[in-house]
Amino acid sequence: MKTINYKHSIIFFNFSILLSPIYFLFKYEPIIFCLFLILIIGISHGSLDNIKGNKLLNLFGYKSISLFYAIYILVSLLIIILWLIIPNIVLLLFLIVASYHFGKEDTVFYFKKSFLFTELLFFLKGSSIIIAPLLFNKAATNEIFRILNFQVFEYSFFNNYFLIFFLFLSFISSIYLSNNKNIDTKALMIMDFLSLIILNVFLTPVLAFTLYFCFLHSIRHSISLIFELDNSFRQGLKKFIKKALPLTFITSLIFLITIYFLNNFYTLDEAIYKVIFIGLASLTFPHILLEYLLEKYEKRT
Repeated sequence: MKTINYKHSIIFFNFSILLSPIYFLFKYEPIIFCLFLILIIGISHGSLDNIKGNKLLNLFGYKSISLFYAIYILVSLLIIILWLIIPNIVLLLFLIVASYHFGKEDTVFYFKKSFLFTELLFFLKGSSIIIAPLLFNKAATNEIFRILNFQVFEYSFFNNYFLIFFLFLSFISSIYLSNNKNIDTKALMIMDFLSLIILNVFLTPVLAFTLYFCFLHSIRHSISLIFELDNSFRQGLKKFIKKALPLTFITSLIFLITIYFLNNFYTLDEAIYKVIFIGLASLTFPHILLEYLLEKYEKRT
C-alpha cells in the first residue's frame, strides 16, 4: 500500500510537469472534458459509501439499507436548498470542509498529536487546493465564484501577501504531517504539493482542480478502498469496479440531466460549473459525515 502510494505520487508529479507547460500554450478551458473526468473517475471514489453506510447502520443495530439512502439523499438535497438560499455561507463552509477532507484523505503518513492540532494541520494542508488557483489565476477563479454567487474572495483582504502566507502554512503543514524518519514520506508530501502548484501555475483553475481531484485525490482514496475489498490489488480492483459502477452511473446520469435542465437558464459552461461544484458539495457533506461517524463508532467497538 505505501509503495503504491509513493509510486502514484511520482507518476502524478511527472505527469504534472510534462502536461502543464504543453497545455499552457493553448490556454483553453476544456470544461466538458473536466466534467467527463469528474463523472467517470472523481465520483467513483465515493461510490462505495453504500457499503460503508451499511456497516455504520449495523453498528447502530439497523438492518435496512433504505434508511442509509434516505438520510444520504436528504443531506444532499438540504445542501442544495441551502446553497440556493444562502450561497455565500454554504460555499464558504464547503471550502473549509473540503480543505480539511482533502488534507486528511491525501495524507498517507502522519503521526497524531492533540486532536485539534492534527485537524488544523489537515485543514491547512488541504487549503492549498483553494489558495493556489486564487494566487496564480485570481481573475478566472473569481469568475467561477461569481457564477456560483460567491463574492468573499473578491475582498481586498485576500491579497497576494495573504495568499502566499497561507500557501506557505499549507506547505509547512504537509512537511509536519510527514514528520517521519523515512525520507520517502516527506518526498511524497513535497511531490504532491509541488504537483498542485505546477498545475495551477500553468493550467486553468477548473482543469487544475479536475486533474488533482481525479488523478491524485480520487485514485488515492480508491486505492485504499481496493485494499479494503481484497489484499490482492488486481482482485480488489475488479471488485471495486463492479461495486462502484451502479452508483457512479446513477450519479452521473443525475448530473447530466441537471445540466440539460439548467442549460435553459444559463450558458452551457455556467450550467456545468454549477453542477460540478454544487453537485460535489452536495455529495461531499454526506460523504464526510459518513466517514466521520464510521471512524468514530468503529473505535468504540
